Amino acid sequence: MKEARILLVDDEVVFANNMSKLLTRRGYQVKAVNSGDEALRALMDNSFDVMVLDLKMPGMDGIATMHEMKKLGLFTEVLILTGHGSIDTALEAIQLGAYDYVTKPVEIAELLSKIEAAFERKTIKDKKGA
Repeated sequence: MKEARILLVDDEVVFANNMSKLLTRRGYQVKAVNSGDEALRALMDNSFDVMVLDLKMPGMDGIATMHEMKKLGLFTEVLILTGHGSIDTALEAIQLGAYDYVTKPVEIAELLSKIEAAFERKTIKDKKGA
């Protein structure tokens, strides 16, 4: 099975780098960026299967990033990263089309499970569209 290409978006540089290393060691192709603007540029330049997107970031937050993606016609499955106090915002992101959300701190097993499920959904959508 093809491994998912993941765009990891989190303003916490250490968290993004560590998570990128963990996912890369498990065979994923990962690009880590630290802002919504960088995420949009990466999505315009490359194809990703799953974007793991932090909701709370300075500048363009996760919700604004998702709105911009829609405006630009960019599509990837989105998995939201949120703190415990932001569940309502995570649900808003799901209404915007996010696949699911996980709360920080996230267990790697839970994140991997959600990434795989989002990747499977994208694969099915791609086959239907082909």
